[in-house]
Amino acid sequence: MSPFLQIGFGVLTVAAAMCLYRIARGPSAPDRTVAIDILGTLVVGFCCLMALWTRQDYYMNIAIAWALISFVCTLAMAKFLEGRSYDA
Repeated sequence: MSPFLQIGFGVLTVAAAMCLYRIARGPSAPDRTVAIDILGTLVVGFCCLMALWTRQDYYMNIAIAWALISFVCTLAMAKFLEGRSYDA
């Protein structure tokens, strides 16, 4: 494994640990929602690094699907926390 990938996996792992801490200890629901959204973005980063490491392109498909699902879930959670109905 190249040093670039090792550093990338290390940075993403540390960032994921910090997000998990914020999810567990967040003072409010919006803080936890933002941490979950960032964790989804980190999963996309992990998938991209795995695609580089293994030279398998299906990891990029997983990353794209995960990003779309994460975006929709974050919007749904934001509307829920805002208190509006889903019929805008």
